Amino acid sequence: MIDNYFQLKENKTDVKTEILVGITTFIAGMYIIVVNPTILKDAGIPYDSGITATILLSAFMTIAMGLYAKNPILVAPGMGINAYFTYTVVIGMGISPYVALGAIFWAGVFFVVISALNIRTYIIQAIPMSVRIGGAVGIGIYIALIGFHNSGFIIAKAPFIGLGKLSSNTFIFLLGLSATIILVQKKVKGALILGMIVTTLLSWPVGRWFAIEPHATPLIEWNGAFAAPDFSWFFKADLIKSLHYSFIPILFALLFVDMFDSITTFVGVAEATGLKEKNGDPRNIKQSMIVDGLATLFAGLFGTTSGTAYIESTAGIEAGGRTGLAAVVTGLLFLPFLFFAPLASLVPQVATAPVLVLVGVFMAAPLSKINWHQMEEAIPAFLTLVLIPLTYSLTQGIVYGLLTYTLIKIVNGKSREIPWMLWVVDAFSILMLSIEYRIV
Repeated sequence: MIDNYFQLKENKTDVKTEILVGITTFIAGMYIIVVNPTILKDAGIPYDSGITATILLSAFMTIAMGLYAKNPILVAPGMGINAYFTYTVVIGMGISPYVALGAIFWAGVFFVVISALNIRTYIIQAIPMSVRIGGAVGIGIYIALIGFHNSGFIIAKAPFIGLGKLSSNTFIFLLGLSATIILVQKKVKGALILGMIVTTLLSWPVGRWFAIEPHATPLIEWNGAFAAPDFSWFFKADLIKSLHYSFIPILFALLFVDMFDSITTFVGVAEATGLKEKNGDPRNIKQSMIVDGLATLFAGLFGTTSGTAYIESTAGIEAGGRTGLAAVVTGLLFLPFLFFAPLASLVPQVATAPVLVLVGVFMAAPLSKINWHQMEEAIPAFLTLVLIPLTYSLTQGIVYGLLTYTLIKIVNGKSREIPWMLWVVDAFSILMLSIEYRIV
């Protein structure tokens, strides 16, 4: 029955291989169980509740990816969107996390609709590659900056930002970053989660017995190992207030980033592993995108940020995974961790910082695809990738990248090369900026 449903023989695989692949993918991506709640905590979402939401969303949506889209791909709350949600929307704009979660839900609704109707195809084709790459790299720099800041390595300092003082936190961060870099360089499976464990273990003696500053508060406190899941933030999203017109820029940013993150992940996984249709498109892309959209919709209801496909899925696929059975195994492996929230809370914030920095490194890979000698590509890409971390806003980077690209095309007499959908997106972007700057 399993063989027939997942077409194991047709894909030249078997149950044992798919199970091992599912385990491999889980190990590669399980760091999100700790990292995502750590970021959401700064937005006012309790750590234990964040863990519950992260685990359930990752489990259910990864299983759905396996059963419906039949792809061996991990789905979990996306890095970058969680940072935007916390530090730009909730903290930066002063918006209630309940309302922000409502915006996540509606972004998911729109995502599902445009995926089901294939509108995404026109949008994807309209966005220039330079802006797509600049956006991906900009998000990576944004995430890395958060990691440096959370460790105290970089602080607010005249005239803008600067190097923080040496403290127990920064010392542990540097040790943990070094250890994680070594693990990644040696291509150890689960390098990021192992790096987090190493940094956590270093936090115990350094923070308790060898603290650099006097009377330092211990970084780790034992609060037990087991506890019931925390559902206190389930279905707390404000779905009414989040529909106010002033939230259009936020909805646009959430939808835009989630959609392009998903598309680039699916394309990247397909290119790297050969999981493609005869026409070259990623396998079962429509079904995969629908699941991805549902992951965002349910994220808002569960109390976490948008779910998306993970590039870490390639770790499992390269080990031989070819069917949705691997994704089902990966999803099921998340569920036992529902009852280990106190154990997960042992991981201090500084232990997640090296992971954030390394994620930034991974996301910088597409930079080589930009032709930096052609200003038509270089300027929009540069503005996009720089403005995202400098403004703490995905919206600003992407919007100015798109508008700059259009302006350069017009100046060069190439306006006919601009897709009609990009004109629509540009008009929408100008409307967003007008609302944000209170011009209208």
